[in-house]
Amino acid sequence: MKSTTSSSFFSQFASAVADRSGKPATFVVAVALVLLWAICGPMFGFSETWQLVINTSTTIVTFLMVFVLQNSQNRDGKALQAKLDELILTSKAQNSFVGIEKLDETTLREMSDTLAEKAKCVEAVAEEKALDAVGS
Repeated sequence: MKSTTSSSFFSQFASAVADRSGKPATFVVAVALVLLWAICGPMFGFSETWQLVINTSTTIVTFLMVFVLQNSQNRDGKALQAKLDELILTSKAQNSFVGIEKLDETTLREMSDTLAEKAKCVEAVAEEKALDAVGS
């Protein structure tokens, strides 16, 4: 049960961080910090320590953000997939499309090619109907 609580906490944390990191104000703060670091360069004689501060800071932030944003993106993808599956199941669409995201690459490519061919046929029929309607 503890893993569910920590998992839930991380999901909430990841959502909050992802939401805040995508805001313009966050970008402005990041730019301000970089400018502050650059302005401090002459005071520290552009030393290796001064350079190490920005390199280490950006590396740590980037490393941690990868996990936070990936978690958020995974949840968004799963939620979107669930919504699409529900639409497929409640419509006249083929139920065989539910869960296709779990198929191997070859099978997905084959299905995609088949759908592209069907789309061309539908497009051709639609164009014929449009021409017939204009000609009438």
